[in-house]
Amino acid sequence: MVNSKISGFYRLDVKKRLEVVAKEAGLSDSEVTILNEGLSIRQADGMIENVIGMTQYPIGVAVNFLINGKDYLIPMATEEPSVVAAASNAAKIARAGGGFKTTSTEPVMISQIQVTDCDAKAGKKAVDSAKEKIIELANSRDPTLVKFGGGCRNIESGIIKTSAGEMLIVHLEVDVRDAMGANAVNTMAEACAPLIEEMTGGKVLLRILSNYAVKRIVTAKAVFPKEELGGAEVVDAIISAYAFADADVYRAVTHNKGVMNGITAVVAATGNDTRAVEAGAHAYASMSGSYKPLTKYSKNSAGDLVGEIEMPLAVGLVGGATKTHPVAKTCVKILGVKTAQELAQVTASVGLAQNLAALKALATEGIQRGHMRLHAKNIAIQAGAKPGEIEDVVRQMVLEKDVRVDRAKEILSKK
Repeated sequence: MVNSKISGFYRLDVKKRLEVVAKEAGLSDSEVTILNEGLSIRQADGMIENVIGMTQYPIGVAVNFLINGKDYLIPMATEEPSVVAAASNAAKIARAGGGFKTTSTEPVMISQIQVTDCDAKAGKKAVDSAKEKIIELANSRDPTLVKFGGGCRNIESGIIKTSAGEMLIVHLEVDVRDAMGANAVNTMAEACAPLIEEMTGGKVLLRILSNYAVKRIVTAKAVFPKEELGGAEVVDAIISAYAFADADVYRAVTHNKGVMNGITAVVAATGNDTRAVEAGAHAYASMSGSYKPLTKYSKNSAGDLVGEIEMPLAVGLVGGATKTHPVAKTCVKILGVKTAQELAQVTASVGLAQNLAALKALATEGIQRGHMRLHAKNIAIQAGAKPGEIEDVVRQMVLEKDVRVDRAKEILSKK
């Protein structure tokens, strides 16, 4: 069983960290090599068109995560300093309160079929009366999905008024099991389009999934003990920071960016679709008619901080880059998740942890103290500092609270 409570993990060098993770996750020598070498140009050429090269993000591992009583090591792909450290620290605080508790709905995705040039009311009636026939046709296109317990579950239709006229929109609700689901639901929509045209007498234009995955909701909750946070004043300060975000869209956007620092890093590391998840998350934040935080905070009877997150999370373990990208496959193995729902629950927990860490920093010492020290390392390297010089340059810039490339060069010139 994996143990994610690893004291001093950040103090280890890269080689030793990888050794620890490899042992905990049971990685083979070839998988360790994959993490060191990444994607080959040959593999990249097989993934997208017109390949000329690659870009890479560092993959860090967040530790201390206890989710539903199980330990997880969390691979995170991100270029932003302090994200992995912050998630690990917040997870350590949550661990003292029992860790993260999560729930998720079934992995149901929606595919939309747009019908124009018809009597929308009559067309809706025809579709609604033939739901079982449409479901049967949809499921005939993916017997493997049905075999594993998935498939089209329901048909919903609605009429919308647009600048191009009235339209009938038909939704196929499909349980996609351990897939993200785009290919499955799009294939079903394509198959059903001719039948729906025949039923409605209209013309089908778009037949495409929606990334607004409101049927695929995940929640995570954690208690952050006030003693671990730094006292009752810190709890109150974090709740006040949340109230600010809840009332002000300018703050809410940055609040949710902090959530997505964690979410997107896990989604990217596992080869899932970051754009789809981000689009759905921000739409969900606006579902009330105004943009709101994806997390909320309150105080329990003991005075401890309670954090919660709720959002759509369409991630998968089969299909796409998750199965073709060797680094993504290795990251999934490190995570040890067995279902798409488990992956979503883990990812949501990371989002909550990331947000908590940001709010704690903002409400106490300010975000810059920890962030700038890590950022200063990048600046020192940009200025030309060699391995033996980096720490001295970082220390001086942080002490002066002056983290700039030109200042780093000045410090180096005096060595």
